[in-house]
Amino acid sequence: MMNSHPVTIFCRSLAQLAAMLDKTGTAPQMLAARLHPDMLPFAQQVRAAVSFSLRGCCPLAGLAVADFSAAASLQEQIAHTMRYLKDIPPERFDGPPDRLCRDRAGFADLALPADEYLNLYIVPNFYFHFGMAYAIARSAGAAIGKGDFDGYHAYAPGFSFEGSAAP
Repeated sequence: MMNSHPVTIFCRSLAQLAAMLDKTGTAPQMLAARLHPDMLPFAQQVRAAVSFSLRGCCPLAGLAVADFSAAASLQEQIAHTMRYLKDIPPERFDGPPDRLCRDRAGFADLALPADEYLNLYIVPNFYFHFGMAYAIARSAGAAIGKGDFDGYHAYAPGFSFEGSAAP
């Protein structure tokens, strides 16, 4: 099985997230929209996804976790993050696979081997928040579809799964 470089994975998905933001807009009601009252709103779901890309790549590269959450907009935060990640020399990720990466998951302190940290903690959390942002945007009526999420799916204009079997 081929392993992709974490920067490649995150930057591709961050580009999809940025394109999705172009379609959703940044009206205050969109930024504050939630799926449920006790869940993070759209803007925070986007920021959390972006943060997980940095919380994953920086420790794996032996760097302090960068933070671009003070950017003026979500698009700027994504752009700064992508530039930063792409500037990390690939050889920085060549550390021993058993090195421990540390983070905080809610109220739990984590210390996981690099592979487990990336594949079982960071990637699922990145896609959880990305997926929640997508779901909030869809539930708020944004004209986005599965292709906006993964960049691969394409459907005919006006296609709907309503009344059809999902592929």
